[in-house]
Amino acid sequence: MNSLQPYLAYLSNPLIAFALFALASALMIWRLSAVENKGFEGTVVGTLIMPYCSGFANLVFAFVMSRAGGNGRVVIENCIVNNVTNLTLLLGLSALFTAAPAMAGAAKKGAAAKAKPAAAKPADNAYRLYRLDMLFTLVAVFLFTGTLWALGKDRVLDFYDALVLVGLFVFWQILHVFEILKNNVRKNRSFQWSIVFDLALIAVAAWGVYQSVDHLVAWVSKPGQRFFNPAYLGWLSGALMVLPNAFIALYYTYKGRQDIVVSSQVGDAHICIPMCIGLFALFDTIQVPGFFQVGVYLILGAAAVQFLSIAAMGRLPRLLGVVLVGAYGFFLYKGLLP
Repeated sequence: MNSLQPYLAYLSNPLIAFALFALASALMIWRLSAVENKGFEGTVVGTLIMPYCSGFANLVFAFVMSRAGGNGRVVIENCIVNNVTNLTLLLGLSALFTAAPAMAGAAKKGAAAKAKPAAAKPADNAYRLYRLDMLFTLVAVFLFTGTLWALGKDRVLDFYDALVLVGLFVFWQILHVFEILKNNVRKNRSFQWSIVFDLALIAVAAWGVYQSVDHLVAWVSKPGQRFFNPAYLGWLSGALMVLPNAFIALYYTYKGRQDIVVSSQVGDAHICIPMCIGLFALFDTIQVPGFFQVGVYLILGAAAVQFLSIAAMGRLPRLLGVVLVGAYGFFLYKGLLP
């Protein structure tokens, strides 16, 4: 590791650190897309696998902040900004540019079904399953964010609050692991050993994300830094760490896979609430900031309208995209301008 120190010194330049962050995040997402065909599929990829890659930077940020006490407010800002951006701005833009149903493949199968009536039922069932998976993922937003809201009513998140948050997240992930195992048994399919190669590349990318985030935080926090106010570190880091999610949303919006767009953005929100906040609070008590309530209400409101839209129409309509983007602008106004 010492042999890498001369090269790591270049990361003190914020442009190089940012470039490494973007490249490492892109590498993660590239290998992640390959995993979908190796024993994982659909919304399970978005809920169980992608969040660890797109949300890994948030976990790293929480770890970096934990090395010095009293940074709980910054971690909460980072997570709230990240979640609100995912559920309003990114999903709103995706809805504006994707008018197709939540599962684009279902439309293609539906067209084929006109020529082959016997194939209509399997295609219809697949569409319904993807819709139910997305609704189930959104239900978890209400559980996790609602629990955080209840625990934070006294304006403090302590060790025991953290146990509840981390325990909820671990249980949620275990549910999805068993779902994958059951799916593979039903389809008489096993994991491919080439996943080891993908995981190795993801580990390299994770190391790159850690190094870049560490140096970017050090640069922003440096005394006399003229470009960014360190008081807004939580906001700046939350916006920066949305970039991997933006890559995912852009790629799968282009593919017409709104099911993965929704599940990946919501799944990344699960990494922040409750995982990042819970892990930090295990070691350092968090004082809840004033804008916490506005952020929580926006997250719950966005999840509610998305749940109703998918339940009724199977997709996020363009009009809802306009509303979600507007809600993000309101969030920035309430949190930054005052």
